Amino acid sequence: MVVTYNHIAAAIAAIAQVVGRTTVVLDHRDAATDPDTWLSEHPLGLPDALVFCDHGAPRTLELLRAALEGETGYVAMLGSRRRARSVFAALRDEDLSDGALQRLHVPAGLDIGGKASGEIALSVVSEIVATSYGRDGGPMQGDTT
Repeated sequence: MVVTYNHIAAAIAAIAQVVGRTTVVLDHRDAATDPDTWLSEHPLGLPDALVFCDHGAPRTLELLRAALEGETGYVAMLGSRRRARSVFAALRDEDLSDGALQRLHVPAGLDIGGKASGEIALSVVSEIVATSYGRDGGPMQGDTT
């Protein structure tokens, strides 16, 4: 599930569809798809991913906290490394356990150097796939010597 619509969210949904991952994009501006309501009606589990594409969306920290307290397999938010520090600090202040915080991916995605929306989305979907298989997303090329 991707919370709030923007160019990166649209690209995540498109790439996820190509790799066989059903994706729901919730736009916080649309009352019909309010993330709070949707999440309460559709609890996320271990095979699910939750990605916040707009850290300024209302109730982002509360929704991150709820996902981390639950069983959601992949919980992430786009943002800079500086923003990541403030998110972790805020969630730590809410007494979220270290184990729960270790499941949070901020900034979301693998470090592939991408800058464009599609490249960022590719890195996020790649990290979701890697996490779902218990992998770190590193290169497949191993020691060949």
